[in-house]
Amino acid sequence: MVIAGIPREDIRHTRAVQDWLAEGRQEGLQEGEVRGEAKVTLRLLNRRCGRLTGATTALIPAKPQEQLKALADSLLNLQGPADLAAWLAANAAAAN
Repeated sequence: MVIAGIPREDIRHTRAVQDWLAEGRQEGLQEGEVRGEAKVTLRLLNRRCGRLTGATTALIPAKPQEQLKALADSLLNLQGPADLAAWLAANAAAAN
């Protein structure tokens, strides 16, 4: 394939394309890290607070990475679902 008279393989080796590909890889890695943090946090919350509701299960992965980290740090202090609900309410207010 030729684009603007330049073979595709040559375009692929340009600095701009290499930077673009590296940026995409970095974004993918970060997204994977956040997903992993959310998954582990959910597993631990289910063990600590009992089975979570569907709404809570959907809410946790939607949190920004910093809030996920804060929740993971607070997790061992939670005594049950009421504590989790209070933490989520307090941090929803802090995020707005």
